[in-house]
Amino acid sequence: MPHQFDKSKLPSRHVSVGPERAPHRSYYYAMGLTAEEIARPFVGVVSAGNDSAPCNTTLDAQADIARKGVEQGGGMPRRFNTITVTDGIAMGHQGMKASLVSREVIADSVELSVRGHCYDALVGFAGCDKSLPGIMMAMLRLNVPSIFVYGGSILPGRYHEKDVTVKDVFEVVGKYAAGACPLSELEELERVACPGHGACGGQYTANTMACVGEAIGLSLPNSNMAPAPYSTRDQIAHAAGVQVMELLAKNIRPRDICTREAFVNAARIVAATGGSTNGALHLPAMAHEAGISFDLFDVAEAFKTTPYMADLQPGGQFVARDMYDAGGVYMLMKSLLAEGLLYGDCMTVTGKTLGENIDEITWNPNQKVIYPATAPITPTGGVVGLRGTLAPDGAIVKVAGMDRLTFTGPAQVFDCEEDCFAAVEAREIREGSVIVIRYEGPKGGPGMREMLSTTAALYGQGMGEKVALITDGRFSGATRGFCIGHVGPEAAECGPIALVEDGDEVMIDAETGVIDLNVPAEVLEERRKDWTPRATDYGSGAIWRYAQNVGPAYKGAVTHPGGRAETHVFADI
Repeated sequence: MPHQFDKSKLPSRHVSVGPERAPHRSYYYAMGLTAEEIARPFVGVVSAGNDSAPCNTTLDAQADIARKGVEQGGGMPRRFNTITVTDGIAMGHQGMKASLVSREVIADSVELSVRGHCYDALVGFAGCDKSLPGIMMAMLRLNVPSIFVYGGSILPGRYHEKDVTVKDVFEVVGKYAAGACPLSELEELERVACPGHGACGGQYTANTMACVGEAIGLSLPNSNMAPAPYSTRDQIAHAAGVQVMELLAKNIRPRDICTREAFVNAARIVAATGGSTNGALHLPAMAHEAGISFDLFDVAEAFKTTPYMADLQPGGQFVARDMYDAGGVYMLMKSLLAEGLLYGDCMTVTGKTLGENIDEITWNPNQKVIYPATAPITPTGGVVGLRGTLAPDGAIVKVAGMDRLTFTGPAQVFDCEEDCFAAVEAREIREGSVIVIRYEGPKGGPGMREMLSTTAALYGQGMGEKVALITDGRFSGATRGFCIGHVGPEAAECGPIALVEDGDEVMIDAETGVIDLNVPAEVLEERRKDWTPRATDYGSGAIWRYAQNVGPAYKGAVTHPGGRAETHVFADI
């Protein structure tokens, strides 16, 4: 039977209860609601669905199925949409400056829609990279009972009897530029790499944050790794709608679920799956919404003691579909919990603890994707935090699948990604060098672009293992090679990366977590005296506003004071 709710203490009373709300109710009658339906709790169902990319094309249909679940549970669903900027299309040009900015716009737009219409609970559907943390940030900010649903990954394409993803297309661009393959090979691959609906199939940012949704407790168990075309996605969407009404009945909220211990669990899953370095940007931002102190160094601390267990692309061989078929995120978490590497007493959206959910999972010894924590691929995580004279505020590198964990070489310096990409195409990158791409940070970009086009082109030319690349920008989860991002302070704030000159020696040690610029301090001080701020092309609009407000990458590149500065939480209005 559906729950019976007293709206006198719910936010939606402000738009639906009492004689003074007759004008508001008239709008609901205009949309065909009955008096009984208006008396139910109002549940926001937000979708990041659109036609911009296959990541998002199934989300609206899934959200509509969730509406039926909400109704079954005694609620009144109110669907609305938010934006996305899809990285695979924004990559490699000025459009990527909009990507990270979109995370804040997504969170803000969900907040404003829920605040303006006084919704009592929230179910969120996301597909592409920034829409996942953006929607989860809004859930933590609003603190109404919430469930996050990932739209699912794309199935792998097939090319010459091999599974392929969009990463392979980016890399063959470099191969073609190097004269190592004909144009016909590139054109053949681009037509088959992405065979239908869903987000990028490897353990890139979207799937990394989908794993985070389950690990942190905001998503239903083993729901997020099911590929977008699978019929189980409809069942998951319906179940989320039903379950959010259970959370509302029990008043279980996101901040009850996403404790500091839950963020440690989530960081461990990023490392154990060899996930995207962007996880270390989004977890601090999510924690910030709840008033929890959890920055890049807290994330890196969890990484240090987490085994790398999932043999997933780009460092490994399998894709998200294979992870799902092997047993999903909960299969991996079962092994971590058994070794004392997770906090099992964290609450989840099931109304049970993480440990109780994991107890229902049986280990599958016949699968080949997920290694046990007692015999992992490598004993420490697939992602490593770095710190040193080049990055006093930290940096991050994905080491999953890498054989070489130290690198020392002379710098080749570029002040934007386009200049570096042009040098790659012109075959001007020298073997053994440390490529520096700067003024691509949150403020300096503005927008902290990803560098997949450049890193993939280097791999396509056979240079991927012969150079290192550092930036105050970001990397796609599909990036592989010795690529260090999030270097802080960024160049726009005259961090050490702004003072590097061609030929300076840079030392990177991912085993000890050190990144140093081997230039005497007094030399750097003289260079600092000559440094002048670099102007950007963005003097107005959303990207300008972002640059004025954004904070450092190690704290999540956030744009407002967060939960610690709150005087009230929306859920309690």
